[in-house]
Amino acid sequence: MTDALAQVADLPGVADAVADARKAVDRLLGHRILRRRSAEVSTESALRGARASAVLEGATVTLDELRTTENPADPLVQGALRVSAELGTLTETWRQAPRQVLARLHVLAAADAVDGALLGRPRDGDAATDALKLGDAPSPAEVAGRLDMLSGLLTTPTKAPALVVAAIVHGELLTLRPFGWGDGIVARAAQRLTLIERGLDPKSLAAPEVGHLELAGEYAEAVRGYASGTSEGVAAWVRHCAAATAAAARDSQAICEAFMRG
Repeated sequence: MTDALAQVADLPGVADAVADARKAVDRLLGHRILRRRSAEVSTESALRGARASAVLEGATVTLDELRTTENPADPLVQGALRVSAELGTLTETWRQAPRQVLARLHVLAAADAVDGALLGRPRDGDAATDALKLGDAPSPAEVAGRLDMLSGLLTTPTKAPALVVAAIVHGELLTLRPFGWGDGIVARAAQRLTLIERGLDPKSLAAPEVGHLELAGEYAEAVRGYASGTSEGVAAWVRHCAAATAAAARDSQAICEAFMRG
């Protein structure tokens, strides 16, 4: 059987980008503060990741506001916070039942914005929010077929690195916009889940969402390249995701240094 994800890993520039990101994450995982304050770093990373994901989806919120506001008014912010808080409970299910986890992520992301009957259900029409200005969303029929293919990829063994798998998950979900609202929050959470569950960042210390926000000027262009379906576009997207993960690891390294300073 063809290992499609491993073929992506062999595209030009991908292996080097993945190796650079891996080195950045490994440097983070070796920080001595993590011996006693790993949970605190993970909590701070989760908050920063939620804020970054909400901003990428169109929200306007600062970290200070998240720390001082008990119930943010913006449903995007509320959804991103709920998703971030529950990721740790979903990792064991992710590889075996990805469709189930995606539905749960949407319920968490969209609970304050979407009719209850639509939560966790792929959209049955063409309407979908477009925070990244990607253009018309794929049809419901295409969404159904590609979600099935994505689920198959995630439940089939692959030699591809975790970061490649995570990038494909993220790119597919951004492209498909399967639920119609909050899809970016779901897509970025699915990327992070993949990095956790496949062992790149098992304690969820780095927030790729922060890296994507840092590289926001390239984010939409990169996913358009992925959506084009060309090998060049897919490779550029994976390299972008690798760069965002490396940036996230450096951000969490700075968190560790801040804790060291007290």
